[in-house]
Amino acid sequence: MASSIIKNLDNFYYHHTENKTCSNSTQHYHSGFEIYYMKEGKCHYFINDKSYDIVSGDIVLIPAGLIHGTNYGSKPCTRLLINFQNDFIDKSLMSALLDIGYLYKNRETQALVNIIFDAIEKEYLANDDISSASLKALTESLVSLIIRNWKSGITREHNTIVEATIKYIQENYMQTIRLAEVAKMLSVSEEHLSRTFKKEITFGFSEYITLIRLQKAEHMLKNEPSRAITEVAYACGFNDSNYFSYKFKKAFGVTPSEVRDNGLLPETPDGPNHIS
Repeated sequence: MASSIIKNLDNFYYHHTENKTCSNSTQHYHSGFEIYYMKEGKCHYFINDKSYDIVSGDIVLIPAGLIHGTNYGSKPCTRLLINFQNDFIDKSLMSALLDIGYLYKNRETQALVNIIFDAIEKEYLANDDISSASLKALTESLVSLIIRNWKSGITREHNTIVEATIKYIQENYMQTIRLAEVAKMLSVSEEHLSRTFKKEITFGFSEYITLIRLQKAEHMLKNEPSRAITEVAYACGFNDSNYFSYKFKKAFGVTPSEVRDNGLLPETPDGPNHIS
């Protein structure tokens, strides 16, 4: 059974899970930057339109707003993650971090990474008057370590069918999208496209379409509050506003009206925007 440390400060989020196993994937995105560290174990990781096989010592770097998902399989693992807004750390560090890609692999720095994460966890649990400043300093130390020791040329799984499908969905989410039509466009069978898509990005074709539409709807609700909920639903590809509101509330725990009026989503252990 998995054990977790989950706690929130106003501008910093930390999550430590041991003995995690999950045959079902999770898919979500964040309002802040996430650093995901696989301390022990392995998983399949999808981010944006790229797939990686993650093993012990790997770090995944996830900018705000990028959809990502994990599949852990049946073997237990220990993973740590932190999430913070871009303005939490020095601007020059944040800019450099955004430029280096999604995956950090360097066994030479693993011992130091472990030390920094241990210090982050202790400070996070202390949660006293200086914890925020200390966490900022520790996070900047971790980011500096990653930037200075990052190596280019990281290999990843490359599947042109999946990438083409993702691109098509992202450009046409406001319209009806059918698996059969996309498969025909790519000259593959529906079964092959469905199976390949699920394997590479860790969740299904329809799930991905729904998540893209919900993400677009969230952005529209926050930035165009004068729009009616029905108008937002149709603009983002939902043909039924009641169904849209149901899926939105199920995914985010709040109604579209609450997001439009307040502009915020709650945090969850898997991130602020977790689709199940």
